[in-house]
Amino acid sequence: MQSPSPPADGAGRPSGAAAPHRALLDAGWSTAWRPAPAREGAAGAERIRSLAASGYAALPVPKELGGAGASLVEVASAQRALGMADPSAAIALNMHAFTVGLMADYWRRHRDTSWMLLEGIAQSGALVASAFAEPGGSPNFMSSRSEAVQTAKGYRVTGVKFPCSLATAATLVCLTARVSGTGETILALCPRSSPGLTVEGEWPSLGMADSDTARLVMRDVELDDRLVFHRGPADVIDDNVISGMAWFAVLLTATYHGVLSGLLDAACRQVTEAGTFGPRTALLGRAVRELLTLGGACRQLGADVESGAIGGQMALAAAVGLRASLSDTRDRVLAAVTPVIGSRLYGRGQRAAGLLVDSLAVHHHPPSLLTCDEAVGAFCTGREISFDPAG
Repeated sequence: MQSPSPPADGAGRPSGAAAPHRALLDAGWSTAWRPAPAREGAAGAERIRSLAASGYAALPVPKELGGAGASLVEVASAQRALGMADPSAAIALNMHAFTVGLMADYWRRHRDTSWMLLEGIAQSGALVASAFAEPGGSPNFMSSRSEAVQTAKGYRVTGVKFPCSLATAATLVCLTARVSGTGETILALCPRSSPGLTVEGEWPSLGMADSDTARLVMRDVELDDRLVFHRGPADVIDDNVISGMAWFAVLLTATYHGVLSGLLDAACRQVTEAGTFGPRTALLGRAVRELLTLGGACRQLGADVESGAIGGQMALAAAVGLRASLSDTRDRVLAAVTPVIGSRLYGRGQRAAGLLVDSLAVHHHPPSLLTCDEAVGAFCTGREISFDPAG
């Protein structure tokens, strides 16, 4: 892993006296991993593979299994640093970190043979794609339409996963599928080179264009039973769902905190270089305090989940609450910096405009924003949290 180095602002200057807003926003985020500068001309899958090889892939893997043993907050700090440097790569690698973090937490709770999978990821630096989303979306993100038919050696899986980041860069794909003829779902790793698994088409998004996101199609893909690390009742909120939601919410929030911090760099630089302060100073202050609050909530939830201070349905309510607050904060930060940055937010080729479009993706990650407040409200009124709108 690379040695820690002072984060740089959008102009490549070290943070500190030259960029006091960054010193303020960076406080509390600690990681021994920093993204190396991109090779000129490198983009998409090539850039992502390079980042993985620099030590990123093994960050969440426990030390006893050959990884870096980074905590949830430390992995989140790495995601934030990457979000400031390369939003597309950050959103793609967020899916790897979330998946491997979930697997590591599963192994700590069960101490089963999943250690072999984690050790393999650490030794090879393999990237793991998260193949949970399916075409058309679903208000109930836990529901999978992919089908797994049990065989003598494991399962035969058929289905479509879209959108799926790391579609070509990944070595392994973490997928969910319903077991045919049962009320159960499997959670498993599948080699991306498996016969019958193909990458078809790109994600026609406005932003995050270099996140290596595409459609994965599985046609009778043979899955070895040894690669299945969980099988349980479908659509049931268990410890795996809660752990996964906590990891996902914390890492996603940290990623977009980095993207928004990069946008704030542009706003602060524009004001300080022009020397025209006035009401713009208050707008900058508003944006900074929004990010301070969001960052503190993100780190606190990560620390509380790992320490066991919060768990079960309470942790799930806090995680989906953080996820919804992330979207709200993004919109308030944009409202504050738009008058400051001005037309550069609408200019072709402007970094600020690119960050604005990239940040729009925050609204489209699961769980659906329509269900987040309902889930928190259900917990507060003593009802079970459900992500099924029909329930």
